This record gives sequence, structure tokens and C-alpha cells, in this order.
Amino acid sequence: MDDATRELISESVVRQGLAGTPETELLTSFCQRCESAGLPVASGMAVIDTLHPIWEGRAFTWRNDGVEEEPIIEYGGTRTEEGLDRWQRSAFYHLHSTGENELRRSGSGDPTDFELLDELAAHGHTDYLAMVHRFASSGTIGEMDGIFTHWTTRKLGGFDEADCAALRKLVPTLALALKSASLARIAATLAEIYLGRDAGQQVLKGRISRGVSERIGAVLWFSDLTGFTKISDDSPPEEIIPLLNDYAEIVITAVLGAGGDVLKLIGDGTLAIFKNGDRVAARVAALRAYEQMKRGIEKLNAVRLAAGRPVTTLRLGLHVGQVFYGNIGSDERLDFTVVGPAVNEVSRIVSMCRSVDRDLLASGTFIHGLPDAERAHFVSVGRYALRGVRRPQELFTLDSEAPPRGVGDTEPARGSQSAEN
Repeated sequence: MDDATRELISESVVRQGLAGTPETELLTSFCQRCESAGLPVASGMAVIDTLHPIWEGRAFTWRNDGVEEEPIIEYGGTRTEEGLDRWQRSAFYHLHSTGENELRRSGSGDPTDFELLDELAAHGHTDYLAMVHRFASSGTIGEMDGIFTHWTTRKLGGFDEADCAALRKLVPTLALALKSASLARIAATLAEIYLGRDAGQQVLKGRISRGVSERIGAVLWFSDLTGFTKISDDSPPEEIIPLLNDYAEIVITAVLGAGGDVLKLIGDGTLAIFKNGDRVAARVAALRAYEQMKRGIEKLNAVRLAAGRPVTTLRLGLHVGQVFYGNIGSDERLDFTVVGPAVNEVSRIVSMCRSVDRDLLASGTFIHGLPDAERAHFVSVGRYALRGVRRPQELFTLDSEAPPRGVGDTEPARGSQSAEN
């Protein structure tokens, strides 16, 4: 491959990298261009660690034999015993642990001392070249401190020196483009995980100035754990975080599955919004999330009880109102969230669940905007003066959870009661 051809391939990689081309497309285009230019690449793989709560990294693959293979492999890596064993038997681990930048196995005389080499030889590959391009410490994020690649050929006699020289000159440009794409992916992941899906997208679009907000109408969800203070007092400290994680998983999965956005995790509480343009549909979505949450809690509690671990339930308040949605804080530390009287009201509504012994309470504003079929399942539990809220609120719960007529002191529920919780 002459210098002019290498320059054309490098320019193509740079253009794609600047355009934000995904990693799989970068690798595929690179390999196909090399192959067309006479560089006999039969397969290629690029591996880069990431910053993700589940996945340790991603591997991107290409091959020219028509065999279908997953173009992206997300791996837990060394977080599992099996993953650690595979990693330690790989050529990439050898490069990582020895500090070498390149490893080659070619011809029948070389040992098949690393994972995949036997398999590659059985499929007619005659040469294997592994490389690592490391980042400086200032360019690392989490475990993402370099890019590993390997390249194979079926060419008789393997890669010649010109082939290896071409790869050594071209792959660093590809590595830089792959790093750029991975950094964009990491930024999107972090924004979504820590801010929520919609809020994360808003921040990535540039809405990061203090005071930048919009007034929106939304269905507001505020849930918390029943009796969490007592559980914290009675349980070993090492049980608290797993408990919070188990129940948060149920809530978040339910909200996201119904199209909502989780904005805040406040201790054992969760603040979420449903801001579907169709406010009726948003109300129904919140109820679907509640139903999924209840099913999830039943299954979780069965598992935790069987393991002898503490269990609880969740209380939920639902409301609808106008809120300001955007950045609040200082120039050094901002929070992308919702504020306004309606947020205070929904937090007071959920606190009333304890007083009326109900898992779900919804405001009249929420109930009166429901379709008739859904609204028919709710019954009033009375009108209450909520702390910090100017006017008493009539609150509703599901009919199946309402107290039977004539049981208890039901008459005061029609008056105005004071709730300090």
C-alpha cells in the first residue's frame, strides 16, 4: 500500500470520526477500505473499556467470510470469574500486563498460546497481529485507558512487512476516531443515568446555563418506602444499600417502562414525571407504572422473605400541575429538575398515605383528568389541609383499597382535616 492510499484511508476515518459515526461503522468502513486497497485483512476487532453501571466495555467486530457475528459485544469482563479467566488467557491481557504494544503470531511454528488462536487457525487464518494504543493519564475515563485491536489474514504466508507497516500507521487514526465515538457514548450514558433520560438529553443539547428552564405541565410521581426509618434502625448497616437498590430498581423500571422520566432519588424517595403531550395519556401511563411497580414488589418481597431479608412496600402520590423544568443551582453546581408548588404538593400527598393507611393517593386534579374507565376505580378519602399548601386537597385512592362504609370515623373525611406529615 503506497503513501497516497494510506492518506486517503486516514482522511476517510477522520471525516467519519468528526461526523460522529458509530464504532461499528468506523471499523467496518476501515476494514473494507483496507481490503479494497490490497491490504489482506480477513477480520478485525477493536476493544475499549467504558464507563457504565453494567458493562465494563465493548468489543466491535468485522469479518469478510460472510459468517454472521454480533457487531457489538458488551461485556462484564473481569467482574465475573469466567470473564476474568478469559481476559487473562487473551493476547490483549498479555499486552496489558507486559507493557508491550504489539504481539504477533504467524505461521505453523508459532505457539497457539492465547485464546482464539486455535479457532482462527482452524478457519484458515494464517496470521494474527494484536495492538494496543494507550491513552495518557489525562485522557483516561474510568477504566478506559486504551484501545486494543487485533487483525487477521488468510493470505498464504501471512502479513508481509509492508502489510504490518500499513496497519501500524493506519490503526492509530482509527483508534482516535473510536475513542471519540466512545466518549460521546459515555457522556450520553452518564447524563441519562444521573439526570434521567429526558433531562440528560436536554443537558447534552446545551441547556446547561443556570436559570434556563421552561414552564411545563406534567404528571408528578413521588414514591417512598413504607417504614424505612424503622427498617434502617432495625437492620444491619450492610443491608440498607442493597434494600434501597432492590426497591429503586422496581420503581425505576416501572416508571421508565411506562414512558416516564425519573428525575431524583432522594434517600428512599423517587421523584418522576410523565410529560406526554397528551395529559390524559400521561395520567394513564402513571397508573400503568403503579400497577407494574406493585407486581414487581410482590415478586421482590417473596425473594427477600425467602432469604430472610427485610421487606417493605412503597407509597405513591400522584398529582398534575405546572412546574418549572430546567437548571437550578450555582455556576459551579447545577441540578436539572422540576420545581414549583405542584412538586411540594405531591410530596405532601405521598406523606398522607401513612395517615389514611393507603399505598396510593392521588389529587383531584389527577383523578378528574382520567378517562371514565380509570376514574371509576377511585374513591375519595376526604379533603385534607396539606402542610405548606394553601387550599385543602381532596385526595383519592383505588376503590379496592377504600375502607368499607360504616367502618371507622368516615364522616370527618368529608370535612377539612389537618395533616402535618
